[in-house]
Amino acid sequence: MELRDQAESVLRKLVGPAGSGAPHGGRAAEPTLREDQWTAIQALVEHRQRVLCVQRTGWGKSAVYFIATALLRRTGSGPTVIVSPLLALMRNQVAAAERAGIRARTINSANLEEWDQITDEIRAGAVDVLLISPERLNNPDFRDGVLPKLAATTGLLVIDEAHCVSDWGHDFRPDYRRLRTLLGELPSGVPVLATTATANGRVCADVAEQLGADVLVLRGPLGRDSLRLSVMSLPSAAHRLGWLADHLDGLAGSGIVYTLTVAGASETAEFLRSRGYSAAVYTGQAEDAERRQAEQDLLDNKVKALVATSALGMGFDKPDLGFVVHLGAPASPIAYYQQVGRAGRAVESADVVLMPGEEDTAIWRYFASLAFPPEDQVRRVLDVLDQAGRPLSTQALEPLVDLRRTRLEMMLKVLDVDGAVRRVRGGWCSTGEKWSYDTTRLGRVADARESEQRAMLAYASTSDCRMHFLRQQLDDPAAAPCGRCDTCAGEFLAPSVSEEALAAATAYLHRPGVTIEPRRQWPTGLAAIGLDLSGRVPPDEQASAGRAIGRLSDLGWGPRLRSLLDAGDGPVPDDVLKALVEVLKDWAKGDDPWPVRPAGVVGIGSRRRPKLVASAAARIAEIGRLPLLGLTTPLGPLSPVAGGNSAQRLRLVHGSIEIGADLASALSTVDGPILLVDDVVDSGWTATLVARELRQAGASAVYPLALALNA
Repeated sequence: MELRDQAESVLRKLVGPAGSGAPHGGRAAEPTLREDQWTAIQALVEHRQRVLCVQRTGWGKSAVYFIATALLRRTGSGPTVIVSPLLALMRNQVAAAERAGIRARTINSANLEEWDQITDEIRAGAVDVLLISPERLNNPDFRDGVLPKLAATTGLLVIDEAHCVSDWGHDFRPDYRRLRTLLGELPSGVPVLATTATANGRVCADVAEQLGADVLVLRGPLGRDSLRLSVMSLPSAAHRLGWLADHLDGLAGSGIVYTLTVAGASETAEFLRSRGYSAAVYTGQAEDAERRQAEQDLLDNKVKALVATSALGMGFDKPDLGFVVHLGAPASPIAYYQQVGRAGRAVESADVVLMPGEEDTAIWRYFASLAFPPEDQVRRVLDVLDQAGRPLSTQALEPLVDLRRTRLEMMLKVLDVDGAVRRVRGGWCSTGEKWSYDTTRLGRVADARESEQRAMLAYASTSDCRMHFLRQQLDDPAAAPCGRCDTCAGEFLAPSVSEEALAAATAYLHRPGVTIEPRRQWPTGLAAIGLDLSGRVPPDEQASAGRAIGRLSDLGWGPRLRSLLDAGDGPVPDDVLKALVEVLKDWAKGDDPWPVRPAGVVGIGSRRRPKLVASAAARIAEIGRLPLLGLTTPLGPLSPVAGGNSAQRLRLVHGSIEIGADLASALSTVDGPILLVDDVVDSGWTATLVARELRQAGASAVYPLALALNA
C-alpha cells in the first residue's frame, strides 16, 4: 500500500489541480489509479517485469511510465528511455513529465547540436527520462557510441506505439525492429513497458514474442464512450465537399478532416477557405515548421478544421477535439480506429463521420504497391552492395536499382535488422551473411492487408453497431454495442447537401489547370548507369513551366482522367478538349500568363496512346490557329508503366524519342515558343528530354501541355 500511495501522489502531480489535463482520463479532484495502471506499475517497479499494455486512447498509458520512472528513480535506478515515433508526441510527453518534477530530454534529428550536452547530463544523473525516435536506433554514431552505454544504465525501457514493431500492424516501421538489439543488451532485471491503443490479437502476440519470455499482457476494453460514429455514403467528391460546406459549422468545436492523398488535403482546405472557414493543411510533404504551426493553430482553436493525411496520427493530442471527418476510407479498420481516437478525449460527445469514395480501393492498391519489394529487386540491391566493395549512400545506390528512395530506405532497414546489410558511416555495406526472402510471411502479411481492406468496406456498409465492429477488429473481448452510433441510435447527421453548396463544390473541383514544374536538375549518379548528364539542366535547354488539366489524384478531374487513360487509345473526347482549351485561355490571360504566345504545336509521339496524343495536338493547333509542326518519333520498345526512382525513369526514356528530319525542318519555319502536347506527365523526364532537343533545334521556349499530371 505504501508503494501505491507513492504512485498516486505522483499521479496527482501529473494531473494537476482538480484533475485538469488528467493523463489517465479522469477529472476527479483526487484521482486514483485504474487497477490495470497499478498492476502495470507494480509489475515494473516491484517485479522488474516486461509488460505489454494495450489500452484505449486517453486511458493513461503515459501515466504508467512516468509514475514508474519516478518510483524507480527513488530507488537509484537509471533514467527511463522512451522510444517514441513522432516529435510531436515527444513535446507533449516532456510537458507532462515536467508537471511531476520529472526531468526529460529528447535526442532526435532536430536537436543534433544538443546531443553532447544531453549525454553529459545523463552521466551526471540530471536526466530522468530520455526520449528518442526509433530512427536514432540505426544511426551509426548513436548505435555504436551512445546506445551501448545507454542500455547499460537504463532503469526502464518504454516502447511507445508498440504496434509499430510488428509488420502485421497497420503502421509498421522498420526502425522499430532495431529494438531487438536494445532489448538484448539490457542488463538482467531492467523492466520494459510496451504500450499501444491499436493492436489486434495477432499484433499483440507478435510484439509480446519480440519482448521476450514471461511478458505480462494487460488488455483493456477499447470502447470510446464519447464518440458518435456514422457513415455517410454520398455520390461524388463534390457532394462530400458540399456536405462539409453546409454542415461544418454544426460540428462542435474544432476538428480534423482526413483525406487519403496530399492533393485531396490541399483541395479540401482551399475549398473550405473559399467558403469562409478557417482551415489549415497538414501533410507529410509540408516542412516541419509548417506542420508544427498547423498543429498549434488547431490546439489553439484558431482553425475550424485541420485538413490532414495520415501523416497526422500518433502523437497529436488535443483533448477537446470535437470531430473527425474522413473524406475517403483508410485501408484498415484498425488505422481508422487510431485516427478517430484523436477526438473526444475530454468532451462528452464528439462526432465521427466517414464518407467513403469510389476511388478508395484504387488508392489502397497504390499504397499496397509500395510494400516490401519483390525478391528480384531485393537481390539486385544486395548484389550491387556486394560488388561495390565499399559503403554506398542511399543517394549513390539509388541510380543502380529500380526503387524509389523511401521504399529503398525501408527495405535497407529491414535487411539491416535481418543482418544482410549494415549501416555505417558513408552509407550501407553488405555483411556477406546468408539471407533468405521470407515469401511465406510476406504473403501472409499481404493477405492480412487485403482482409483489412475487405473489413473496411464491411464497416462502411454494416447495419450492426459501428463501435462494436471496430472493437471486434481489434479482438477486444469486451466489445459490445455502443448505443450511440448511427446504426444503434439512428441517423444524427443529415446527409443533405444544398444545391448552392453542391454547385460551388462542383465548379471548384472541375476548374481545369495545374502547373507542371519543369525539371532543372539531373539526378545524381547517372554516370554509374551510362548517362553523361549531371548537375543543372542548362537554362537554354530547359522546358518552361507547363500546364495540365488536373492531377490523377485530384478529387475533381482525377476520376475522369484516370478513366480516360485506362480506356485505351482513341480521339480526345470533347469534354477533355474543352478543358484543355480552358487551361490555355487561363494560361494566356490568367494570373501567371506565358510571356510569349506559342508559335507552333508539337505532339510527343506515343506507342501507348498515339491517337489520343495526335488528336489532342491537332485539335489544339486548329482551335488556336497555330501550325501543327508534327510529332516526335518514339524509338525502341514500349517503355514500362511509370515506376521506380528518378534516375531509372530517366534511363528508360533517354534515347527513346527522336525529333526526326521532317519535324526539325518544320521547326525552322516558326519563330517563337513551342506548345508541347502529351497525354500524361509522370516523372517529367520525357518532356524534359524532348524540350531539350526542341530547344537545341532552335525553339526559343517549350511549354508542356498535358491532359494529366501523375503527382
